[in-house]
Parts: sequence; structure tokens; C-alpha cells
Amino acid sequence: MTFSHRLHEKLLPIWRKNHAHPFVQGIGDGTLDKEKFRFFMIQDYLYLIDYAKLFALGAMKAKDVETMGKFAELLDSTLNEEMSLHREYGKKFGITAKEFEQAKPSPTTLAYSHYMLHVGQNGTLAHLVAAVLPCMWSYWEIGKELSEIPGAKEHDFYGEWIQMYSSEEFGQLAEWCIELLDKLAENTTETEKTYLEGIFLNTTRFEYMFWDMAYNQEMWPTDE
Repeated sequence: MTFSHRLHEKLLPIWRKNHAHPFVQGIGDGTLDKEKFRFFMIQDYLYLIDYAKLFALGAMKAKDVETMGKFAELLDSTLNEEMSLHREYGKKFGITAKEFEQAKPSPTTLAYSHYMLHVGQNGTLAHLVAAVLPCMWSYWEIGKELSEIPGAKEHDFYGEWIQMYSSEEFGQLAEWCIELLDKLAENTTETEKTYLEGIFLNTTRFEYMFWDMAYNQEMWPTDE
């Protein structure tokens, strides 16, 4: 059993809760309140800024040019494709470029992104990949699952989102990260594998918290 299979098998109950979250299901059946998705788009944009930094850290920690190049590709894909989609897509929801740039992160966005940056800066390349993978892997799985719902990919507001994350191009990037984690974990001790599993579990939990934060449009409790 590969390490990624071990992770998927062990964390499947949490994984399925992420997929079953009403925010995710609302994207698939088209019933999600547009204001909730608007909130999500802004917070996800802020999240992606730090997520992109992790790929830059990955290139720095990589031991070979090929891996460096792939992280550079992931960085480019995040900054110039995924975030571009957010800016263009945001127009459908009345989000201006200025609003994206001046937005403030929610507590969950801040906690999630800062946890990953902490792991990425202070740990090994394997630790970094374990931290970033749940987001990429789960979005790909969710995208594929939602794309099978009749008419979901053609929905006026949510179809483009489903198309992007179910795409072959996005899937290839996710598969590369999965394979890299398997390679990095292959000859490690059981203690190290357990540690990697803990990182992966934490960011999988953060994924659920992010969906929940967006669904409830949660900001700081002291904000008016």
C-alpha cells in the first residue's frame, strides 16, 4: 500500500464529510446562496496568495531541477490561472479587483494558511507536500464528483468552478503531488510517516473548516 492510499483509507470518513458539506453540495446542485459563494471566492483568493508561496518554498527545498521546475509550474498555475479565474469569475458576483486586493482574511483563512506556511518554512519537503496536498487532492475529487451531476458543469454561476477543478490539467498537478509524497515517504520511518499523517490530517480538517466558514460567512466575532 502506498502512503497516499494509507492516508486516503484512514481519513476517508473526514474526507466524505468534506464532500457532504452543504456548501459543496450546493455548488453541485446549484442551490448555494450566491452571497455565500461570493464570500468564499474572496477568502479563497486570499488563501491562494499564501498557497502560492508554499510552491515557491517547495522549489527552494527541492533537491533536483525537475522537482524545482514542477513546483514552479504549480506556482505559475496558482498565480496566473487559478487566481485569474477568481478575478474573472468574481465579476459574475460583483467582486471588483479592488475588493479582492483590499479584503481581510477570516480567522479560519488566517489559521489555515499560516499553519501551512509554518509547516512549509520549518519542515522538510515531505512535510510541505503533506500540508498542501489535501486542498489540491480534495478539490480535484470534489470537482470530479460534482461534474457527474447532470447540468452541473453548465450552471450559470458554478459551472466554471466545477469545470476547472474537474479538469485533466488540474488532475495532473494533483497526481504529481500525490506521487511526490509517496516517493518522499517511501523510505522513512514509521515515526516520520505518523508525523506526516498528522500534518495531512490537520489540513484535511482545515478544509472542512474552510467550507464551513464560507457557508456561515464567518469573520472575526468582534467585527460589526
